[in-house]
Amino acid sequence: MKKYKWFIIIVNLVLLLIYFNYSVVEKETLLKNGQPILLKLAPVDPRSLMQGDYMSLRYDISSNINAEKIPSRGYCVVTLDPKGVAQRARFQKDVTPLKAGEYLIKYTSPNQWNINIGAESFFFQEGHAQKYNKAAYGGIKTDKDGNSVLVGLYDEQLKQIQ
Repeated sequence: MKKYKWFIIIVNLVLLLIYFNYSVVEKETLLKNGQPILLKLAPVDPRSLMQGDYMSLRYDISSNINAEKIPSRGYCVVTLDPKGVAQRARFQKDVTPLKAGEYLIKYTSPNQWNINIGAESFFFQEGHAQKYNKAAYGGIKTDKDGNSVLVGLYDEQLKQIQ
């Protein structure tokens, strides 16, 4: 067993590095080729003593839902208005059915009051809270499978806050 110990450690390390690099490439591809979607925000207090400045994000598409009647994991189907702002169409368990002009966003429902799309916090440089208080939209990019990544916050004029 001793002579296989280092071989097993190296194989596990190589597998871990392959997985890590694959996930980085997957997110980079999503950033490059993903469908941009703006989600209306419901603002929350932008301060954490332990983590520094951040904004906890709550999205308008997750308000006024009865989470008991939707699957605990699934897809939020949205349509986009002419400005690219998402309007919730429905929640569904599977990728299909999907009509033309509809997009998927994966979600989880940790309790009966909330849904999470995986982009519920936006961290920014300490001292810039005033600039981000004007945020009205969260910009995400999604792929055809409903995976999403937060790309920034946008103001009322749909301009990215930098």
